[in-house]
Amino acid sequence: MAVTPAAVRTEAVRTATAGAHRHWLLKPIGFNVNQCGFALRSSTAYRHSVPRQRIDLTSHCHTSRLWERTCGLIDSVLAVVLPRHPPLGNARRWRNLPVYTPLVDLLTMEERHVILTYRLDRATIHELCAQLEADLMSPIRQPTGIPLLVQVLSVLHFLASGSFQTTVAISSGMSQPMFSKVLSRVLSALLKHMQSYIVFPEVGDLPTVKGDFYALGHIPNIIGAIDGTHVALVPPRESEQVYRNRKSYHSMNVQMVCLADQYISHVNAKFPGSVHDAYILWNSSIPYVMDQPQRHRVWLLGDSGYPNLSWLLTPVRNPRTRAEERYNEAHGQTRRVIERTFGLLKARFRFLHMTGGSLMYSPKKVCQIVVACCMLHNLALRRQMPFLQEDGPDGGVVAAVEPVESEEEEAEEDDIDNRNTVIEQYFQ
Repeated sequence: MAVTPAAVRTEAVRTATAGAHRHWLLKPIGFNVNQCGFALRSSTAYRHSVPRQRIDLTSHCHTSRLWERTCGLIDSVLAVVLPRHPPLGNARRWRNLPVYTPLVDLLTMEERHVILTYRLDRATIHELCAQLEADLMSPIRQPTGIPLLVQVLSVLHFLASGSFQTTVAISSGMSQPMFSKVLSRVLSALLKHMQSYIVFPEVGDLPTVKGDFYALGHIPNIIGAIDGTHVALVPPRESEQVYRNRKSYHSMNVQMVCLADQYISHVNAKFPGSVHDAYILWNSSIPYVMDQPQRHRVWLLGDSGYPNLSWLLTPVRNPRTRAEERYNEAHGQTRRVIERTFGLLKARFRFLHMTGGSLMYSPKKVCQIVVACCMLHNLALRRQMPFLQEDGPDGGVVAAVEPVESEEEEAEEDDIDNRNTVIEQYFQ
């Protein structure tokens, strides 16, 4: 019967695979095997650099018969195993592949416990995994043996609890160096989708946004409240003074703009704590966005740390009339939503709160973490996720967290005519 080329190739693959398995089976018990023979391994000879004597199978009849019997036994075993498994080019790689044993089963956890631990419900976590799968499960950059769901859950738990990397790594079933790699990769994957999670109001959404703000303090044409908050960190040694804020601790000064429902529409987290709020404003994209003709006669609300501009309303420092007092009351009542947003964000992700200690990361890494927390905060609001904490009222459900407002340094008032016009039209 003629032998086809396909049969020859199949037999060659089986022969090569059988040789690889023979090598894999015989080497641990003291043999080095190749196509022409095998040699006994000696640790003494290895230590003294003595060359090993290779046994020629063609000249040693006794050894040749032993080799034939051994290969016959191995081939009888491989004849059963190989048809069920595809041949491997390098069988030794199987021994070095770690096996990850999951410690958390998301399906068996109660929904309330899932939200309490990860700040997102089960369905949202699975959708987030599906969105990040292309970046986290790359065959080139994937951390070996760590499933996609475990990577996302470990990072969510880390941000929500504000704990140390070692503690979260142990609870996730991985080492601390591996978790550090997972954290960097998940943050990078999240930031690629930032434009989908943090979006400034479009022109078509302005009527709804203005109506929501009007219900807070009866100030018309408001599309956002702006302010800065500090996130403590351990500063770089060479520029320690740059990160010392006016409260005498080191931080990053994070500027945010929020809507009436505490949705974060803008975040700028790249400036150190010593930088003034007004400087961050002028070095962000907010002036460019607000100066567009489509956003004429709409305003942001800011505290006295910002200048009064044609698109930014600040409170009157020394009110003299009843109209100015009513304006300040309405301004404070409306602008308080940004303070509640800061409180909810830091309570939802304890990693950003002072009670979690100063962040021991580089300023660039802190910036990435802050933006990622803002993205997850918006995702939770979009899915109407309740904020749960163990010691909260009503079984742990907390609607909002409102911190004590801090005094800001006063800035120069550039354009008070615009504010006076608003006071005369709406608060007389």
